[in-house]
Amino acid sequence: MKTLLFFCCAILAVSFTKAQTPLTWNNKSCAVVLTYDDAIDIDIDHVAPALDSFGLKGTFYIIGSSPVLSKRMSEWRKMAANGHELGNHALMHPCDGSRPGRGFVTPDNDLSKYTVARAENEARLNNTLLRAIDGKDKRTFAYPCGDLKIGDSLFYNGLRKDFSGARGVGAGMPTIDKVNLDNINCYMISGQNGDYMINLVKKAMETHTLLVFLFHGVGGGHNINVSSGAHSELIHYLAEHQKDIWIAPMVTVADYVKKYQDGMGK
Repeated sequence: MKTLLFFCCAILAVSFTKAQTPLTWNNKSCAVVLTYDDAIDIDIDHVAPALDSFGLKGTFYIIGSSPVLSKRMSEWRKMAANGHELGNHALMHPCDGSRPGRGFVTPDNDLSKYTVARAENEARLNNTLLRAIDGKDKRTFAYPCGDLKIGDSLFYNGLRKDFSGARGVGAGMPTIDKVNLDNINCYMISGQNGDYMINLVKKAMETHTLLVFLFHGVGGGHNINVSSGAHSELIHYLAEHQKDIWIAPMVTVADYVKKYQDGMGK
């Protein structure tokens, strides 16, 4: 019995160590993903240039119907060619209007009135649009308003083969074996200062976990906003610690996680 107990504990220890090793995340202590939602002017005018100045690449979740997409398509194409991911944030950004505080949801874009087939079709149509811009077949999805269901159905279930993963809005820093690629954790930033964000990075480094930031406006451009100064503090810190932190677009990290998780049982 003691031998069996020792063997079981050894297996658990090996599994835990595998998930926690500082070399797990592409030979770095942790992974950090910078994501920016809603396809707004500030992404092109300020965010991408700021990231590029430090050699950092992020994921920009694009609403296919955004006028900023249609008016500035060549600039989005240039961003993608420069290493940023153009992620899929749905064609019309439908949100569940039946939930509290959703007075901003219009009848035409009320997810609660959608069928699952409509949600799938619009997501795939947005993929086609994005592929016409960046020429890429792989990308990730971000749930508009963080809404996962239509009625009792998880509408992303039918989209798994179309994406490398889907970012949600729930907070958390999972180890690589615990990342849920159907609903990837993140920290939504709205008004927090640079110290708050840097401390999150330090925690991810200590725990060898995945940290995803969710931004909207940076220095303006959206009612969910972080100051340019706070954002600058974060990317300066990331740039200075690239030897310890793997900073990559969501699609790159999601593919890496999947490969790792697929190999865990081998």
